[in-house]
Amino acid sequence: MEIDKTTLSDLAIFNSEEEFSIFHYVDQTLTSNGKEQLRRTLLSPLRTLEEINGIQQTLQIILQKQDQWPRQISNGSIMVVERFYDSNIDPIPAQASSFGAYSYRLLHGPDYSLVKYSATHCFDFVKGMQQLVKIFLTEGCPAPLKKLLTEVKHITDHEAFRLIAAHNKAADVAIPQLLQLAHFILYKYKANMQSLLNMHAQLDAWYGMALAVKKYKLSFPVFTVSDQPFIETKGLYHLLLQDAVSYDVSLNRQTNFLFLTGANMAGKSTFIKSVGIAVFLAHIGMGVPAQQMELSLFDGTLSNINVNDNIVKGESYFFNEVQRIKSTIQKVNDGRKWLILIDELFKGTNVQDAMKCSSAVIEGFLKIRNSLFILSTHLYEIAEPLKVHSNINFNYFETTVEDEQLVFNYQLKKGISNDRFGYLILKKEGVVKMLEDL
Repeated sequence: MEIDKTTLSDLAIFNSEEEFSIFHYVDQTLTSNGKEQLRRTLLSPLRTLEEINGIQQTLQIILQKQDQWPRQISNGSIMVVERFYDSNIDPIPAQASSFGAYSYRLLHGPDYSLVKYSATHCFDFVKGMQQLVKIFLTEGCPAPLKKLLTEVKHITDHEAFRLIAAHNKAADVAIPQLLQLAHFILYKYKANMQSLLNMHAQLDAWYGMALAVKKYKLSFPVFTVSDQPFIETKGLYHLLLQDAVSYDVSLNRQTNFLFLTGANMAGKSTFIKSVGIAVFLAHIGMGVPAQQMELSLFDGTLSNINVNDNIVKGESYFFNEVQRIKSTIQKVNDGRKWLILIDELFKGTNVQDAMKCSSAVIEGFLKIRNSLFILSTHLYEIAEPLKVHSNINFNYFETTVEDEQLVFNYQLKKGISNDRFGYLILKKEGVVKMLEDL
């Protein structure tokens, strides 16, 4: 699924404050290499149902056997293996006898200690990879996991690693044999060890994703082959919010455009992002924050939520809004299936101009049936002329006032909201009185 940097930012997949990002929530990896591989995974959503189903099955089998996951491969072990190849040490004996090992220790004391320490961590790393093969490379292993572990098996089945398979820990291996193992790994198996490190990073990324599914009680979505895009969810909620309110969402060819109204802070932006995040997670093979979700495969997702001006280029907020809409039109006009998320069109111009511009954009988008649209706006006045279109669905978030206090129930309702509480908020926050007292 195609997704650009703007949409990744709008949906908080990545955030400058990492703890407020989807990436941070999903990251349950054990190593820094796994974390970086996970980052790359989130930058490249999958494009086929076969790929998505393969990752879903991989995460499910990891969860089934989570308790068996080897623990000797730590982030420290990975770092030691990597740094072993950058170390400047005197040559390690190729065929180390007891006397040769003693001599190396006597004549090259600091290097001997480094080699022994590094060999121990290399042992742990290879041992852990051998165990992963034994645990997961079984009948019925999902295709992505099977392909990767088959390569791991090929590398770790080398004759030089038989002593690793035959011993539980490096401390059980005689020093001469440990030095000989270090010689082989350092001088003869560098490329293969690097490949193993990369493969472990991918395994750790999958492990982290699987644990996130368990930790947040996510459910795996069901993808259905369809010529037309659709989303059906029950109990959808925003992953980053505690005590989040859930929604039921239905978008399809018959009603592929959701026109969303409601007061400020009523929940429109949160709702839009909730849908976008769920569709995104589904397309990387993850579980989603919903009781259940069924959807089609999407070719791409585009958002128009947090548009900024550009002082350096001299570009106004409104100009950048127009450019984003222009880019969106060019994308969705290609016949592919897109999910388009728009929050408050044309905030950068006056109300009358915004109404005219918004109406023109919506009327145009309503002609496109091969994509799904969710658009929020304060401009409820433009809704009436749009009711002639059969494929538009009007929803709103209700806000009530009790004792001059705004009450938000965050429930999605049918219809159009004409709520305007800006002045009440200004008064509630004491701004009106501050102005009166000037």
